[in-house]
This record gives sequence, C-alpha cells and structure tokens, in this order.
Amino acid sequence: MEEILPHSPGDEPYGKSVQTRRAILLAAAKLFSKEGYNATTMRRIAEAANLEAGSIYYHFGSKDQILDEVLDIGVRQLYEQIRGIVERSAAEGDPFRKTFAQLVDTHLCFLLKESDFTSANIRNFPMLSDKRRRAHRPLREAYAQLWRSFLQHHQDDLRGDISVTLVSQFILGAMNWTAEWYDSERYPVSLLSERLSKLLLDGMCTKRGGTVRESLESLDLTDGLEPAGKAERTRHQILRTAARILRESGYKAATIRRVASEAGLEAGSVYYHFGSKEEILDEVLDLGLRDLLNGVSHAAAIWPNKEDHRNRIATAIATHMAYLFRASEFTSANIRIYGMLPEGIRSRHRPVRHQYAKVWDRLLREAQTAGALRSDIKVVPLRQAMLGALNWTVEWFDPGKGDQRGYYTLSAFTDLLIKMLLDGISANGSAPKIT
Repeated sequence: MEEILPHSPGDEPYGKSVQTRRAILLAAAKLFSKEGYNATTMRRIAEAANLEAGSIYYHFGSKDQILDEVLDIGVRQLYEQIRGIVERSAAEGDPFRKTFAQLVDTHLCFLLKESDFTSANIRNFPMLSDKRRRAHRPLREAYAQLWRSFLQHHQDDLRGDISVTLVSQFILGAMNWTAEWYDSERYPVSLLSERLSKLLLDGMCTKRGGTVRESLESLDLTDGLEPAGKAERTRHQILRTAARILRESGYKAATIRRVASEAGLEAGSVYYHFGSKEEILDEVLDLGLRDLLNGVSHAAAIWPNKEDHRNRIATAIATHMAYLFRASEFTSANIRIYGMLPEGIRSRHRPVRHQYAKVWDRLLREAQTAGALRSDIKVVPLRQAMLGALNWTVEWFDPGKGDQRGYYTLSAFTDLLIKMLLDGISANGSAPKIT
C-alpha cells in the first residue's frame, strides 16, 4: 500500500512542495475534525498551514479535494494499525479477549487522540453526497472486513444468535459515536477503551437473558406536532421538509430555495414563517430532541413494574430507536446532522440534551442500585456508549434490508440491539447458535 502521509518537515528526501502539501493536510484535518466541513474555509486552512491564501491552490484545486484526501488518510492510518494487530494475533494465537481489547483501544486512540485525520473522517463522512461516498466506500469496507474476519475467526467466543455482520456494525458504531461526547479531561482514552471493551463483551446487566419487553408496535408514539389552521400547517410542512433534507443530504444542502421547492412553496413565502435557514434548523433540532425526551420519559414512567429494571431499560431503548426511525422525522434529522454542525449551533441545544441524559442516568442508577446492572460500570459513560451505539445506527441500518443473514424489521433489529447492550456479544454459554 502506498505511503499514507509524508514524513515530518525536514525529513529527506521530501522537498518543499511535499512538505507544504503535508502541512495543508495536517491543518485541514484538524479544522475538519474540530469545526466540521461547513465552518472550514480554504482561507482558514491556509492560515493554519502558515500559507498565503492563494498559494493553497497550487496544491489543491478545492476544499472538496482536500477533504477527500483527509478522509482517505484517516481510514488508511487506522486500517494499517488494525490489520497489523489482527495478523499478529492470529500468528501468535492470542486469546480473543486480549486482542479484542487491543483493537478497541487502537480504534479509540486514533479517533480521539492520535489522528485528526481519523476523527475528521468520522465527523464529516455522513455529510457527503451518495456520489462522493462511493469513492470512499471500498476502503471503509476493507476496514469493516478486518473486524468481520477477526470476529468470524473467533466465532466460538461470540454469542451465536446474532450475525457477525451485525455485531461488527454494532461495535464500530459504539466506538465511532465517542467522538461526539468524549472528554479527555474526565478520563484517559485507555480507561474509556477498557470500560467500553468490557461493556461490549459482557453487556450491562448482572444476569443474562430473561423476558423481552413488549414489541415496538405496542408503544404509543407521536411526533408532538398537531398543526391547526392553514398557517400552522404550512409551517409544519416547511419543518418536515427541512428535516427530511437535513437527514438525507446534510446541513449545507438545506437551502431556503430547496426547502421551499420540495415543500411546494415559493421561496419568498418561507420568510413569512421563518426569518432564516438557521431559524428553521434550530426548530427542527429542538423538536427532534423534545420528541425523544418526551417519548422516552413517558415510556419509562408508564412501565407497569418499576422493579423489572431490565425490561424498563429495554423499553426505553426501543422507544429511542422508534423515534430515530419511525416516530419523528425531527429526531432522525437531529442525530444525523449533529456532528457536522458548528459549535455555536450545538451549544444552543445542549440544555435539552442534558435533560435527556438525566432521564437515562436516573433509569440506569435505579437499576444499578437494585442490583440489575453491574456495579463495576460507571453510569455516565455507560449511558454515553449505549446511546452512541443506538444513534450510529442511522448511518448504516435501513429497515427492511437487514444484513446478509436475512431481513430485519425495526422491531426485530431493536431486539437484537437490546440483547447486545444488556447481555453483551460474548458467548458465555447461553446463546443458541444460528443454523
């Protein structure tokens, strides 16, 4: 495989042009990682690389070209490291749990500490158009295949009632979402990777198995909007259209003109209801969070047996998933675009996010106090990892398509996620094998 990134400036035989190109990529990766694609301009990249604004175009024709190379480097760096661990582990016959912990730690270290390229990839890939995603899919698929091959090699160590493809997606999702919440000042990456590895393998509950909560179809879910009157219906239509565009195409694509066109309105008429694109965005984000907050709070509150903590948590998980995929267009839009938003926009919605986090923290603490959750797990990182694994499913799960083992409805898919979160992915002698 070709070299991932040139050596540091001054290393021979690399000349000034290669060093400058490297400086541009390093600067861009940091900006894309911290601030996102939309907030990063060519001028800012040039300034961060100590270049004149115009000189950057001698090396790259556009910001998109720079982003494509940053994304490619981010996956290649990780691919090489993970491949080395998998090959070395196979050659030396290392135990499954030891290698699994090394893989989780390596992925998280690159994502959260060692590589702006990897974190830029995770944050910015979701905002790409389908056409641009296709160019990056072969390398991303090769990386995912490393995980699948490793898991297939150790299939006897895994529960047998869930396919390796789904297990690997679940693992990668739980790790990738850490980029949205990890705080280096609270705990080091090594501690995070140790805790996450144990959670993925063994789950959160003290006892494996048990009854499964009622199906998703029995949950009473609404999106919280009941427009009355022509003006409110038009406003509602604008918000729903904007949410769909944001979810499918990202923040940049949701222009006033496109929202108006797809809502069947004249562009100017949108301004009778909203003063700006940002105002529409803020309301979509707020509605999505409040739908989720109200829905999960309600589902947890009405659970008939408050001492049945396992199924109370499972019902809350199912409700979260239902709002992501079925009950609220606004929730799925919020989750899908959150990582690509500028910090100023994100900060305005943190109070409601904190309210939602408190709902989960209370549920989990009550379960832990009752002995239903393992005592060696900290509630806050548990909640963050669990919701991360759920939220990342919007990037890869399509209800009805499933994986190579068959086709999953949302309810069936959610039941599998619940099993992995509550009981873990390791075998532990209790899961029947898929035949």
